[in-house]
Amino acid sequence: MLGLGADRLRADMNRLLALLFHQGVLDEQFLQLQQLQDESSPNFVSEVVNIYFHESEKLLRNLRGLLMDRECSDYKKMGIHLNQFIGSSSSIGAKRVRNVCVAFRAASEQNNRAGCLRALELLEHEYCYLKNKLHELFQLEQQRLLAAGVRYPMQN
Repeated sequence: MLGLGADRLRADMNRLLALLFHQGVLDEQFLQLQQLQDESSPNFVSEVVNIYFHESEKLLRNLRGLLMDRECSDYKKMGIHLNQFIGSSSSIGAKRVRNVCVAFRAASEQNNRAGCLRALELLEHEYCYLKNKLHELFQLEQQRLLAAGVRYPMQN
């Protein structure tokens, strides 16, 4: 018997992905990213997403820092960070994070500090949700790969 656990884990992965698409967390760009993964680069998607997480953490820190300075909120610099966040989120298919960044950028273009603070809070929430769910997906994938590689001795 080979792969029964792997089949269950694949089904769990598919259910989680379906949920994330249904919720609008991910879009088709994530599927395109997955299609680039093959035997020669089996961790491609998780590596790209981990780079995204690393860069996003820096962008969130920068945005938070700009907004916490009550005297001098640099809305132009905020817009630059948000454009980077929008681009990187689009490239991995992080649809809801990208959409919040677009709304955040609109508030920053209007020099609306209160709107920016609300958008930052929502962005941090959406980002954490995305990060947790993708980590869950990658853990399922690792478990599936391990289960698929396990061979049990045949019983006589």
